[in-house]
Amino acid sequence: MKIRETGSADFDAVLDIERRAFGREEEARLVVDLLADPTAAPCLSLLAEMDGRLVGHILFSAGRVEESELRCAVLAPLAVLPQFENKGCGGALIREGLERLRAAGTGLVFVLGHPGYYPRFGFSPAMPEGLLPPHPILPEFQDAWMVVALKDGLLGEVTGKVRCAQTLEQPELWREES
Repeated sequence: MKIRETGSADFDAVLDIERRAFGREEEARLVVDLLADPTAAPCLSLLAEMDGRLVGHILFSAGRVEESELRCAVLAPLAVLPQFENKGCGGALIREGLERLRAAGTGLVFVLGHPGYYPRFGFSPAMPEGLLPPHPILPEFQDAWMVVALKDGLLGEVTGKVRCAQTLEQPELWREES
């Protein structure tokens, strides 16, 4: 499996992966909006390729913890074509993304995602660490708001509300698990 950054020629393929992975338009629209949102920069957009075919996409956009200068990122969305799920594609995208973000000096990465999946990549619930989502999350989904520290000593030291790109600050995106 090959992981690489997306280029402008990949735009249609990225949107196709998002649509087919989720079976709806919302995530593809989210990617379009995030890539056009200046408050999302810097973004890291990666593609997974297997046997010469593009099979997965991940997008990280800029985030920050209020009252902190720490560089943060938000993972959203992660998409893998259905026939390539459970083949390590999503994990490879996450690991490569986290490594590139670490190398770029990012301290924390946040995700609103499945609490049974993301912990295998180092993510843990963010709210017990004092890292609050941009908008309230229903109690049954609070463990889905997760964080991974890419630098030692940050968890428990940096606390506050997380701010995302304007595109991700829409309250309706936070009303249910993503």
